[in-house]
Amino acid sequence: MSDTKLQSVLSSLSEVYRQLNPLPSGPGPDAGCVKLNTNENPFALPSAVMQSAVAALERQYLYPEDDNVSLREAAAASYNLSPDQVIAGNGSSELLSLLYRAFLDPGDSVAMLSPGFAYNRKLALLQGARLLEIRSGESCSLPIHKLLFGPAKEAKFILLANPNNPSGTFVPIADIESLVAQSDRLIVLDEAYVDFAPDSALRLIDRYSNLLILRTFSKSYAAAGMRVGFGFGHPEVIGRLRNLQNMFNMNVIAHAVGVSILAHRTAYNENHRHIKFERERVRFALSQLGFSVTPSHANFLLAHVPSGRDGAWWQTCLKQKKILVAVLPDEGLEDCIRVSIGTKSQMDAFLEAVDEILGAESSTRSAV
Repeated sequence: MSDTKLQSVLSSLSEVYRQLNPLPSGPGPDAGCVKLNTNENPFALPSAVMQSAVAALERQYLYPEDDNVSLREAAAASYNLSPDQVIAGNGSSELLSLLYRAFLDPGDSVAMLSPGFAYNRKLALLQGARLLEIRSGESCSLPIHKLLFGPAKEAKFILLANPNNPSGTFVPIADIESLVAQSDRLIVLDEAYVDFAPDSALRLIDRYSNLLILRTFSKSYAAAGMRVGFGFGHPEVIGRLRNLQNMFNMNVIAHAVGVSILAHRTAYNENHRHIKFERERVRFALSQLGFSVTPSHANFLLAHVPSGRDGAWWQTCLKQKKILVAVLPDEGLEDCIRVSIGTKSQMDAFLEAVDEILGAESSTRSAV
């Protein structure tokens, strides 16, 4: 029997929201699995950061600090900026959604370097905007001309990530500066993985009013569950975005953890060194096993699987062995898996599973 009241309610949704299917119920945690599919950092927080989280529980009955003043001040001091150049968000994903709301009217365009963060497709749809996906140049270089002219010329702002996800490739900062200098539109540069890379564009903030840099503590600072993100840019742009934020957008624990991480950033140096070492060890091992692996400057690897199977097949086989990896929705990446870099034991388990799958596949072909 149809529920006429429910149908009446759903028919009242806006036209844009009716294009989105409701999210299914999640399957819950994958118990016992080695989780290498979402680029998290599996290492424990430094003890001082943990202590700040526990201490924050004593203030749980109070509302969080409005406008995240002390968190923005701590970030400004840590990154040599002024507080009015900083916005703090519930993860960098909140800041992305603010950008779409602030700059795009229905029918407007935004340009994104592709392959890129798939979440932008949803944000564009919700805003009634067109997302123009501009393919990376040869060897994942920055296609400056395509981003400045052609269809992208109408874009209200341009989205880049450096290092890029899902490729892990890194564009020289001089190329980023060339694009920013030639454009009169906002360039949004996501530096989520920059702590695993050789350089950052942060020094360009004071030179160019049309550059906005996003950062997150989800990757290199092992705080994905805390949802702490930042935007760095011109005070006028930052002020407009802050004006759109919900009141008390970050809880007291996330706020305290964010301030403490900023005070103890050097405590993560060994963590970063470990991930970069494991990244290169696993890249070499996969290459020896017949995978073609893109050199990465992030905490993951994009690996083209051996011929004969696609990425989805490998994802399924690895999941059967309690190893979770990601496959990508982007055109041309059907034969790839993306593998997050974790602890040595996690990566050993992954390589062992890959070796077993290849051995079983070889035996099957020999028997035919």
